Amino acid sequence: MEKKYILAIESSCDETSAAVVVNGREVLSNIIASQIDTHKKFGGVVPEVASRMHIEVVSGVVQEALEEAGVTLQDIDAIGVTYGPGLVGALLVGLQFAKGLAFSTKKPLVGVNHIEGHICANYIQHKDLKPPFVSLVVSGGHTFIVHVKDYGVYEVIGQTRDDAAGEAYDKVARALGLGYPGGPKIDKLAREGNPDSIAFPKANFHDKSLDFSFSGVKSAVLNYLNKAKMQNVEVNKADVAASFQKAVIEVLKDNVMETCKSRNVKKIAIAGGVASNSALRETIMNAASKKGIEVLFPAPVLCTDNAAMIGSAAYFNLVNGKISDLNLNAKPNLKL
Repeated sequence: MEKKYILAIESSCDETSAAVVVNGREVLSNIIASQIDTHKKFGGVVPEVASRMHIEVVSGVVQEALEEAGVTLQDIDAIGVTYGPGLVGALLVGLQFAKGLAFSTKKPLVGVNHIEGHICANYIQHKDLKPPFVSLVVSGGHTFIVHVKDYGVYEVIGQTRDDAAGEAYDKVARALGLGYPGGPKIDKLAREGNPDSIAFPKANFHDKSLDFSFSGVKSAVLNYLNKAKMQNVEVNKADVAASFQKAVIEVLKDNVMETCKSRNVKKIAIAGGVASNSALRETIMNAASKKGIEVLFPAPVLCTDNAAMIGSAAYFNLVNGKISDLNLNAKPNLKL
């Protein structure tokens, strides 16, 4: 099998990343310049600051990815890049840089959907994984259940109608005074709490939809904390974290198990930043093992935003003939 080398660039939010990936599964380099320390003091990602920081580092990150992989631009077969969804200014930095490279080297440009990238992270981690499978993508900006029918062929079964799961985590963490990013901090604190101590609501839709809504549970937590503050009642933060986390994870688990049943699929691949969450992994693995369903996760570095996953998705797009032209524009609300 002929080797195809993809140079991939990811800049959809607050990570500037570049990677060199061979045939969609072998990672030669995956460089990530994170902006977490900068955004921490604002309690969340500031889009203008993120864009400026991408501009400062993108060239160096790409250079480092090529050097670590031991290849030059001449060895690269295509340039893959995230063009949505994400923050428009941030996306444009990576996209314009990738277009410049594609134009100057006369290599094909392959635009990648960021959500598709998260799904493809599992192809890197699990070299023999092939569709069909069900993917649960849970991150700061996205919550999706996707039936992956073939490489690049997706049916969205459920998605969030308001806040993404990771967004709710960040907002609750801020209210609890835990800081940013909220996901890992709530996960850690929840281990010390009782998940059954507070009954926070779980949203289910009357139309039998497997969509999600996390704004209700987030508001319920904020109301609970405000009420306690007004009544001068001491709050057990660990119990709040554990109960909130349970309300979110139970819905994710129920909907993904229902999808496996309705689509007759025996494999779940979880992806996105929240895929690193220990309670999520445990809950879904326990439910799946009872039904004989295999559950796969990428390594933590492949759960966060990174260019290796974009390189994997770009490879499968390239071999399927999905090539972009140089008029490709950033689409902040791109659908899968």
